[in-house]
Amino acid sequence: MTSAPKKQPALRSAGKFVLRLFVAGATARSRQAVRRVRQLCAAELKDQCTLEVIDIYQQPQQARAHQIVATPTLIKEFPRPVRRFIGNLLNTAGLVAELDGEIPGNLVV
Repeated sequence: MTSAPKKQPALRSAGKFVLRLFVAGATARSRQAVRRVRQLCAAELKDQCTLEVIDIYQQPQQARAHQIVATPTLIKEFPRPVRRFIGNLLNTAGLVAELDGEIPGNLVV
């Protein structure tokens, strides 16, 4: 008897944002992007965020699967619609503005 293939776990927990940040190595730009997105998660999304950081050098298959052509790239997987933010991610106010209608509570930027 063959075993059934394992289902992937649901990426979205109830009410949580699921974000994927693609970076290229341990460069200063990558570290800065990770720091900025973690700040955004802590300050604006509180405990309503799951963040996955993916280094395209360590996981090139993930970069191909998500069609990553530039880094850093932040993908908001859930809630739908999927959105991509490409570039230096210095403008966290811009990120918040893009997510504004979907983040629970009032935003202070």
